[in-house]
Amino acid sequence: MASHLLILIALLPAGTLGDVSTVKDLAVLEGRSVTIPCHYEPQYSRNVKYWCRGSMHSFCSNLARTDTAPATDSKVSITDHPAQQVFTVTMSDLQEGDSDRYWCGVEVGNMWRADDVASVYITVTHGMAVVSSMVSGEEGGSVTVQCLYSSKHRKSVKSWCRSGDWGSCVVADSNGSADRSRVQLSDDGVGELTVTVQRLESGDAGWYWCTAGQQQVSVHITVTPPSATQRTVTTSLPLMTSLPEEPPVLRTSAPPTRDVQKDSEGPNSLGSLRLSLFPLLYSHTHLINIRQQLYMNNQD
Repeated sequence: MASHLLILIALLPAGTLGDVSTVKDLAVLEGRSVTIPCHYEPQYSRNVKYWCRGSMHSFCSNLARTDTAPATDSKVSITDHPAQQVFTVTMSDLQEGDSDRYWCGVEVGNMWRADDVASVYITVTHGMAVVSSMVSGEEGGSVTVQCLYSSKHRKSVKSWCRSGDWGSCVVADSNGSADRSRVQLSDDGVGELTVTVQRLESGDAGWYWCTAGQQQVSVHITVTPPSATQRTVTTSLPLMTSLPEEPPVLRTSAPPTRDVQKDSEGPNSLGSLRLSLFPLLYSHTHLINIRQQLYMNNQD
């Protein structure tokens, strides 16, 4: 009975009885890197983890292990994160020849049970891709598109064109940059072309092409109306055409000293002189009237 059970386990596909999982099949551009997460159950937090390559797990070749330091020139690294119950594998500078099936494995170390594993098929291609093929931004704002290309196109001419209008293409110069009107291009020379469209208008909505040599990938831009906050600020600013009026000041019947001082300092200084001579003229006239009254009394 025991021999029949062992035969049954051996015939089951790898990972069927396991507690390890990973992502689905991946497509990666040539020359770029990829990181694969391999999840495991809590009971495996102290077990050795590994990454191997081959169509069948039983005959796969180990590329990295958590109990062995990687070679200095290795393109594969492995890191275990027991607290998150996951170990990650990073493969860098991938080439088309790296396309194959790979295995996340947890070493069980039990003769009665195979290692727990999960597989992923990685396809390495040359061409172009985008981080997001559907981007959107508000009218008056901006959007950024990240166009990725394989290592074979590092020296290729990069451009950004509106679909159906090749005359609209903005082409990066020999330095990998371009700045035309509201469109800016920036090529890092390694594998990424960044396109920024500024001051978006409603007419900018539509399909575009990101190109590297003969390779191209499509991107759709959606332009939405400005937010309510932006509209409120825009319409309120023109209404502030003057400063608020100062509160009224209570004045006494006495003439303000400040006004007299202004008159004396201004071009109408004659008015100030008249104001200052008025009390003297009034006193002199009053004195003459008194003298006339006394004279008339003496005549009587």
